[in-house]
Amino acid sequence: MSGFARTWGDGPREVLALHCSLAHSGAWEGMVRALGPGLRVTAPDILGHGKAPDIDPSRDLHDQCHEAVLPHLPEGRFDAVGHSFGATLALRLAEEMPDRIRSLTLIEPVLFAAAKGSGEFRPYRETISHYDWLLAAGTREAAAREFLRLWGAAGGLDDMPEGQQRYMIDRIHFIKASDDALFHDSADLVSRLAQVRAPTLLMQGGECLPITAAVLDRMEQDIPDTTRVSVPGAGHMVPITHPVPVAGAIADLFARSG
Repeated sequence: MSGFARTWGDGPREVLALHCSLAHSGAWEGMVRALGPGLRVTAPDILGHGKAPDIDPSRDLHDQCHEAVLPHLPEGRFDAVGHSFGATLALRLAEEMPDRIRSLTLIEPVLFAAAKGSGEFRPYRETISHYDWLLAAGTREAAAREFLRLWGAAGGLDDMPEGQQRYMIDRIHFIKASDDALFHDSADLVSRLAQVRAPTLLMQGGECLPITAAVLDRMEQDIPDTTRVSVPGAGHMVPITHPVPVAGAIADLFARSG
């Protein structure tokens, strides 16, 4: 296999969970515990994170991350759950292998290209440009602080333990490397949204950024079978900060998807 994956449970229902940028597979611990028994959850470290190999800057980021996930897929049909960047990988699986995906959960997906044409795409692109400038200037810590101000949990970088701060600073280049995938849709995900056949849960924090709501609006419009849930008081890191309501919504999806 490529890299490392955590597994929880030995139940008959197989679940694949794909984490967000700057995290690792252990981020799913709270949500998995809240989901309870009856499942076997596999959560690989995405390239550049945890114990996975680093990314290859000469290759398309989404292609290589997708390829690295494939060896970790459960056998047969499974439920795909993804958060943020991981949600874009889960979406790609649902588009490219619809017969294998029993249900699809997309938590705060960051496929910004889906928001093109809305009033939120350009303002967000301008907002994130300050992070781009800081990273280009070589100020990695400042770039991480700016990025997490927008996308992290309350308190951002400065409220994290030192080891976690270093982990994120060391990987902050992954965010810029994902531009082609997220802003320009290098994997051609937006045009294929209607190909998703699995019942799909679209989840956001109640305090999500406007760009996230715009992305979900497009997905809700184009994916045939969707349920949309907002978790009050939560931001982008909702599966970590609010694992119980997230698990409850996913359990409801599992119950109605066979």
